[in-house]
Amino acid sequence: MRERVFLAGATGAIGTMLIPLLRDAGFAVYGGTRRAERAAALEAQGVTPVVVDVFDAAALKEALVRIAPESVVHQLTDLPRGLDPAAMAEAVVRNARVRTEGTRHLMAAALAAGARRMVAQSIAWGYAAGPRPFTEDRPLDLAAEGLRRVSVSGVAALEQCVLGTPALTGTVLRYGQLYGPGTGTDAATGASPVHVEAAAWAALLALQRSEGGIFNIAEDNPELSSEKAQRLLGWRGDMRLKQGGAA
Repeated sequence: MRERVFLAGATGAIGTMLIPLLRDAGFAVYGGTRRAERAAALEAQGVTPVVVDVFDAAALKEALVRIAPESVVHQLTDLPRGLDPAAMAEAVVRNARVRTEGTRHLMAAALAAGARRMVAQSIAWGYAAGPRPFTEDRPLDLAAEGLRRVSVSGVAALEQCVLGTPALTGTVLRYGQLYGPGTGTDAATGASPVHVEAAAWAALLALQRSEGGIFNIAEDNPELSSEKAQRLLGWRGDMRLKQGGAA
């Protein structure tokens, strides 16, 4: 029997790229989406669709207990395409709720279902000011103000939830600024960019190789070190869908 994985956020930018990688690696993929109209697209990709809202704790628990996944991948966000500045103020608040309340519900459902692993999406630009490059042991900017404080507090809550549950091996991927198909940005941008396909590879490799913890995921740059992911996961910033590397 193939190992079952529940992919929360299956129709998002990273989730869409992750699906073929998971299927090629032999996983049975159950894809979560809150929109029923997206179920057919998931089925067309060989995924079993699961229409559920992460804020409906009871329905989420019921769905995961029914599926009984060995692993859960948390790629949920609530952000506008291309990070449209005009929509970001409201989106940051919604996204922080996904990372706090949504992550708690997903973790509780995963534990009730007997899952053994969780891989969750975080961000790589939440570090407190200090010498570069930032490594995973550096503190988050919890003293930030305004919308940055909302974002960093949400990230901190997500990471504490994922990493602080002994019954489950939790891995946090701190992604740099995404670009590529489905992100709304075609070219690398930001101080620590990462192509969306390389980000998807990081999630697959974390499922296969991680023993837990935090990994920075970004192309080589002076701002951020991804050496840990390269060394322990075998991840590279130039990974794309049509290539090997996840043996």
